[in-house]
Amino acid sequence: MRLALQQAAFCEPIPTAFCVGCILVARLPDSEPIVLSKGFSRELPGNTHAEANALAKLEGLSSLQLKSLVSPWPREAVPVIEDLYPLVDVYTTLEPCSVRTSGLPACADALIRARIRRCIIGVQEPDDFVKCEGAQKMKDAGIEVIWYSGLEQECLDTARRGHDI
Repeated sequence: MRLALQQAAFCEPIPTAFCVGCILVARLPDSEPIVLSKGFSRELPGNTHAEANALAKLEGLSSLQLKSLVSPWPREAVPVIEDLYPLVDVYTTLEPCSVRTSGLPACADALIRARIRRCIIGVQEPDDFVKCEGAQKMKDAGIEVIWYSGLEQECLDTARRGHDI
């Protein structure tokens, strides 16, 4: 979660959106956790969210880049994203959104489509902008959701940087 908070610190604060950081970690059998991708809010063009950015950056990797990240790969074939997602834990400082006022796809839906294994969340999204049900959506889709304990206030304060709350 500390790495996700470091990513959130890169985010340019604005009063109408949260500052969030996200880390995608693969847990291969008999291997240390491998950081596959990192992201933060508004990192990529288009009012993007941290989880969407981390997913987009991972999906943009070539098969050679993927192979170098997950070497040695326990299977014979070269790794592809679809093979990795079921092994991925997502660490995010704020609950993934379930609705976007901008009309962009919700992060919870993107994580469900990716079929990640688990989502570790720093703090529940407050109702500052919308009522978020991202954690429940993911649980309903079979994704394990873990509420990270101990950094809730730091995650919330980071998310609200630049807000008059």
